[in-house]
Amino acid sequence: MKKAVAGLAVLTAISGSAAAQTSVAVYGVMDIGIARRDDSNPAGKTVSMESGQQSGSRLGFKGREDLGGGMAAQFVLESGINLDNGTSGQGGRLFGRQAWLGLDGNFGGLKLGRQQTVLYTALDKIDPFHINLAGNSQKVFGYGTYAADPFLRSDNTIAYSTPTVAGLVGTLTYSLGEQAGDYSAKRSTGLGLSYANGPLNLQLAYLKANTVSAPAGFGTSTGDNRALLVGGTYDFGLATAHLGYAENRLGSISGGGKDRNLLAGVTVPVGAAGSVMASFIRNELTDLAEGRSDQYALGYSHKLSKRTNVYTSVSYTKNDSDVALNTFRGEQFGQSVRLFNVGVRHSF
Repeated sequence: MKKAVAGLAVLTAISGSAAAQTSVAVYGVMDIGIARRDDSNPAGKTVSMESGQQSGSRLGFKGREDLGGGMAAQFVLESGINLDNGTSGQGGRLFGRQAWLGLDGNFGGLKLGRQQTVLYTALDKIDPFHINLAGNSQKVFGYGTYAADPFLRSDNTIAYSTPTVAGLVGTLTYSLGEQAGDYSAKRSTGLGLSYANGPLNLQLAYLKANTVSAPAGFGTSTGDNRALLVGGTYDFGLATAHLGYAENRLGSISGGGKDRNLLAGVTVPVGAAGSVMASFIRNELTDLAEGRSDQYALGYSHKLSKRTNVYTSVSYTKNDSDVALNTFRGEQFGQSVRLFNVGVRHSF
């Protein structure tokens, strides 16, 4: 009897040790508010309740298991949610935001599955609005293509990240196109470099993808789509400066395939709980005589607690006569766009 009790105690200790080395967490963001949009829609201005204005509303699961020898297995399953109507945030995908499994160790990190791209990560780091609110840079960069897959997220992706060395991290990605007899069709490749040291943060990202839908109003793009982004931030204490530049090739868009972007912005703390964000972003389809779009944005976020905040933001987009960035169905060329939103966000 004593041996049985002793054996049970040993098994309990072993299982407890294993459990202590494994962690699974449930997390999420709930973000909802009101938006007023004047985008030259022939039907008039639009007032709507919108989910995910500052951060995409989501429900996620993440886990990590210590495998010993400095190696760990980890995973993320993340589902987007539209709080205004309860539907999926990614067109019916169960885990449309992220769904990957990987290994992490002294060698770096390896992830396989649906993931955020190197462009997504780099732009999020340099955008004062963190690619959300009325100043969302994804809506502008690459004439809006940065807001669509595979520039936003990529399926069937193998991603390797190096260990951090003196603040520098490198990332390589390869996304399989899975087309019979043609390995290059619908595939994408990416390279990212990130440097963070004290007040300085620098980002570089390159992505090449095949068969990406072109911006609305320009038909379908079937050629290689390429994007090169460089930028960074510097925290001066009283304010953080943001700067970014991108060169893009948008496949076979007739007359406007060459595209470039410029971002300049600032983040200013207001007391212990507030933050003001402002940015100017230019998109220019360089092959068009009137191919320039400028977006101006201003926003404010205020913490009510560690997990809850309120926010508001405004933006104004001015289009030349050959472009229709952010307009109603992308068809109102030369029109201006105004956006105002206000809302509340809670994370758990």
